[in-house]
Amino acid sequence: MNALNALGKPGTTRYRSVFISDLHLGTRGCRSDFLADFLRKTQCDHLYLVGDIIDGWRLRKSWFWDETHDEVIRLILNKGRSGTEITYIPGNHDEMLRDWLPMGLEIGGVRLRREAVHTTADGRRLLVIHGDEFDSVVRYAKFLALLGDWAYTAALGINHWFNVARRRLGYPYWSLSQWLKRQVKGAVKAIDRFEVALAGEARRRGFDGVICGHIHHAEMRDVGGILYINDGDWVESCTALVEHMDGQLELVDWAALNRLSFFSPRGARIPETA
Repeated sequence: MNALNALGKPGTTRYRSVFISDLHLGTRGCRSDFLADFLRKTQCDHLYLVGDIIDGWRLRKSWFWDETHDEVIRLILNKGRSGTEITYIPGNHDEMLRDWLPMGLEIGGVRLRREAVHTTADGRRLLVIHGDEFDSVVRYAKFLALLGDWAYTAALGINHWFNVARRRLGYPYWSLSQWLKRQVKGAVKAIDRFEVALAGEARRRGFDGVICGHIHHAEMRDVGGILYINDGDWVESCTALVEHMDGQLELVDWAALNRLSFFSPRGARIPETA
């Protein structure tokens, strides 16, 4: 797609729809700098915020909010004012917003919904849902979910200092938590169960596919004839799902596509020309 679109600004790419989740704004792990860069350089008709946008769990324990967090919020709201339809589906980390769902609120052009139905340009009906409802740990043993959140945060901290050492030795960035997900047999099985459960729910309700977040594992695959898509996260993978004007769906790895370094200090503004 040409970066200079007649309907967009020079240097931006226009999509029909964009899906992002698991930003975890309010945590030091959030790559709000990468996300702000993505939001500045893309335009869309529909923007779906698929849960865990603001990390209420972490903010209740300690406050962290920097200038790039502000910029992310500002860029999202600016899209709404420019005509983008924005749908916000709260997840488990921003579950405090679920109390407002019965009121059908629209705040600053952002519509709060428990779930959404998206129809692609080529006619496919997709269920859009955060997905924590299909995570048995979150649903039935929240204390374990909180423990897991603590462990994940600890892993990110260990990962930071490990990569400081790797950089000094001339080695590339390496993600501890992503490696653990791939290597630990139980984690691999849990991811597969999650994907199969979401695809099964979409099939039961007559959808062609499902778009979700929650497990920080970007994926697009066929599960028994149902299209399963997880748009990833903006802590480590920094991925988004985009729909092109013809209905083609694509997972975009923003950090890899733009050669952004995870070694760069968090919160630094990325130049417009990057």
